[in-house]
Amino acid sequence: MAAVKYIPREKLPEWLKALAAQSRVLVPVEEGGSVVFRQYDPARAPVFGSDATAPPKGAVFPASQELFSYAYGKEGEDHAPTLKLDPKTEAQPTVVFGSKPCGARGFLIFDRVYMGKKFPDPYYIAAREATVFVTMACATVENTCFCHWVGSGPADAAGSDVLLTPVEGGYTVEAVSEKGAKFLDNPALTDGAAKAAEAEAVKKASRDALGEAPDIASSPAALLALFDDQEFWRDQSDKCVSCGACTYLCPTCYCFSITDEGTGTAGRRMRSWDACMHFQFTLEASGHNPRPTKAHRLKNRVGHKFSYYPTLHDGLIACCGCGRCVKSCPVSVDIREIVQNAVAKAKG
Repeated sequence: MAAVKYIPREKLPEWLKALAAQSRVLVPVEEGGSVVFRQYDPARAPVFGSDATAPPKGAVFPASQELFSYAYGKEGEDHAPTLKLDPKTEAQPTVVFGSKPCGARGFLIFDRVYMGKKFPDPYYIAAREATVFVTMACATVENTCFCHWVGSGPADAAGSDVLLTPVEGGYTVEAVSEKGAKFLDNPALTDGAAKAAEAEAVKKASRDALGEAPDIASSPAALLALFDDQEFWRDQSDKCVSCGACTYLCPTCYCFSITDEGTGTAGRRMRSWDACMHFQFTLEASGHNPRPTKAHRLKNRVGHKFSYYPTLHDGLIACCGCGRCVKSCPVSVDIREIVQNAVAKAKG
């Protein structure tokens, strides 16, 4: 086990400055009434300790990304048509600093899809390998947090490269991965053995504050059993306004759409986030939509996270329990209630 290090709170800017000299560093900052990840600026104080409104998903999977540019042309005496493609697979070295552990854990869901053997995504892989996550364990929890429901916790280091834990005067620092260990070589970090016990107490206290998690082990089967029960899904979706906030703020939602933008003989292909909660997401060219109502769409969202994905991926639930979809929903749709309702109804 790697040695625990310690950094005083006032030394964080020194460490961040050193990291920023080598990589793009993204930190949580206040902006427009929200907390979002932006490139580190010494003149702009980061907001550490509170969960960001949006997760750091965009650091690896941008909201809008150019996949390649293209240009049609002609060459030779016979003016044979040509097509030149310029793929944009390069990724900028990046450090995401100050995310909650659940924000980084979300990429474990992405990895099984975009780094799979059958259809590996070169854009995602390049960005994932170029990005280091320095997360901060939660010292406090909110009533919307439910990470313990999905096999995680406030100090879960899965998906992180370095884990910081708040203690008196600063943070303990632990390397989680080999990639993260390289970032601990900084004079601002000192031996943290004397703080290790305090850090463990902080982790335990935050986990204890969550209480006991309900048993949702039967949720994959329960949700599948209710697949054709439209009355149940209409009841669950009655107050939903189909705004899509739950999907855009979710650390584990990975759906996208593809568009070509161009003029004349040149242009570019873009990949942009999309949301299964939108009517247009499954709208076919014929005009038919296999998910015509919000009940159908909510069924897909909840079913994918708690039934379809875990069935395909060794029981791994496609939700990190961050609670953003609960906290930011304008009409208070609560995915926890839906899952529990499904489990209860399936039991009869």
